[in-house]
Amino acid sequence: MSILSLVLFLLIAAVCAYLAQRLVPNMVPGGLVTTTIVGVLGAYIGSSMIGSYGSDFYGVSLVPCILGSGVLVFGLSLLYRALHKSS
Repeated sequence: MSILSLVLFLLIAAVCAYLAQRLVPNMVPGGLVTTTIVGVLGAYIGSSMIGSYGSDFYGVSLVPCILGSGVLVFGLSLLYRALHKSS
């Protein structure tokens, strides 16, 4: 992976995390920083599991990154909500 691909990968993951944060506001602990970190991890997991599926943007597959980061941020918000209700 080249430096440009890595920067674009991180940027796409951060944008996906931002959109996920806007969809589930105040449901992820730590705010945008935690959401961005979880989004990057989700994008990495999604691209590792799905591979290069869909459109490609300078070596970064968009569909796996979007799906992975969205699912992981949504899962974190559900986990936080479940733990927060039980307290």
